[in-house]
Amino acid sequence: MNELRTYFNAISPITDETWEKVRVLFSESQLKKSQLFIDEGQIAAKIGFLKSGVVRAFYRNSEGTEYNKHFFVPHSIVGGYASLITGKPNKIVQQALTDCQLLTADFRELSALYNSLPDLERVARKLAEFYFVDKEEREIEIVLLDADKRYAIFQKQYPGLEQIISQYHIASYLGITPTQLSRIRKKLSQK
Repeated sequence: MNELRTYFNAISPITDETWEKVRVLFSESQLKKSQLFIDEGQIAAKIGFLKSGVVRAFYRNSEGTEYNKHFFVPHSIVGGYASLITGKPNKIVQQALTDCQLLTADFRELSALYNSLPDLERVARKLAEFYFVDKEEREIEIVLLDADKRYAIFQKQYPGLEQIISQYHIASYLGITPTQLSRIRKKLSQK
């Protein structure tokens, strides 16, 4: 539980009083490899703090092709955020790529504390701002940067992840084929 408090405090400090009210909402949970945190079409109800493991966020087109949108690594927040906020069915699937340890809470119970705990609301706002900026930067990378540069950014953003997950998932995230990723890696190894 201390990891979660440290995570919140790194975003924006929270008081002991706030922590005591937040702490009781979270409980330990696990996802086994390939298990879903949330599926497409579900109405999201919970939010999770990823203590260990890797979760991917992806969507499928009408032909069933999967496109990786994001990787969650320790210590980050997982959940169908758009669905949590709007109450509409989730569109982005979140699946464990490894066995995962999480702390999960009911989002409504957590967000109900925002009015009485401004320090918690500040953490939530700053977290939403971070994810918004991250999403915008990712969209710009996909459109404006070539695959070599996107791969370099991936390596910097997710150090060591390529030793844990398959090339297919990395290639999908980069918007290229596994063959193209293999060529990029080969070219880099020859430098």
